[in-house]
Amino acid sequence: MAFSLQIFSFSVPKQKHFTSSKTKRNSSSSTPIISGFSYKKFVNFALEETQRHTHLLPSPLQEKFNLMKSIDQKTELEMLSFQSSKIRLLRGLTIDGSDSMQVMDFAVFPEPEFDLPIFCANCVTVGSVNIVVLDLNPLHDVITERNYREKYYKSLMPLGLKYAELLPWGGKITSESLKFFSPIVIWTKFSSSQHNHDLLFSAFMDYYKAWLEIMDQAKEETDASRVICNLGDQHRYLTWRAEKDPGHRLLKRLIGECDAQDLVRDFLFNGVTTLGAKTFAEYFPEYQQEDGSISEKRSMVGKSFETRPWDTGGEFIGENIM
Repeated sequence: MAFSLQIFSFSVPKQKHFTSSKTKRNSSSSTPIISGFSYKKFVNFALEETQRHTHLLPSPLQEKFNLMKSIDQKTELEMLSFQSSKIRLLRGLTIDGSDSMQVMDFAVFPEPEFDLPIFCANCVTVGSVNIVVLDLNPLHDVITERNYREKYYKSLMPLGLKYAELLPWGGKITSESLKFFSPIVIWTKFSSSQHNHDLLFSAFMDYYKAWLEIMDQAKEETDASRVICNLGDQHRYLTWRAEKDPGHRLLKRLIGECDAQDLVRDFLFNGVTTLGAKTFAEYFPEYQQEDGSISEKRSMVGKSFETRPWDTGGEFIGENIM
């Protein structure tokens, strides 16, 4: 399969596109950029920068997940996926929609032989409102595991503090979700402006370069028990995201429940059905209801954090959330 580092330049055989009675793919169609802003340049940057550090190969997922059209044909979803020696899956989803909607869901998952954080960038722009989560999601719990926190985040705290001032905390976030974030997480909301979009792009570039640097330094784990631990914690993360990610509702509205489920479980959080056998209820039993179903609530604890719950050294200063 031929590909280029420009995300919409690689070629995919038309007959191998993922098809559905509810959605249509059209590689020749394009949606105009809303007000000149698009998250595609973020993904393009990430691909070009990654190629400076490692050799990317197209993921087999690219055969199935590449281009989709929404049910009403007004919104285009474009997907890409790659892999390399230390990267199990680099994948990106961008959505260009009507009503001034732009979405990016970009993530990089390490191979289980490496305990690297998971790079995560979730950005939604609707009209003049922007909602952003940008982080090096910890593979292991940084609230209780000091060694892991110091290994990866101690040196990154100045970077995190810089953007914590420029992109202020976005308001309440559930304690359950917080377990999957690091002390340098950017969780913010802001109004659209060229300045703010440029600032977000700068943060994305800096965070991604930081992730690539620690990827370069990462040594392959030879202890089988540690590899199993890495695998289990990545599967736990994927299981949480596949069940509770707030973007699912948007996808269901755009492409229907069946296709949204495929996109979430097989592409966005690929590995949830293959990296482990545990179910959501086994990882998070507090969400299981009497009839065996999973509660749709985002929080069972009921605690949320309105301000950043870490100090300048990366120490967690919120109450115990375990």
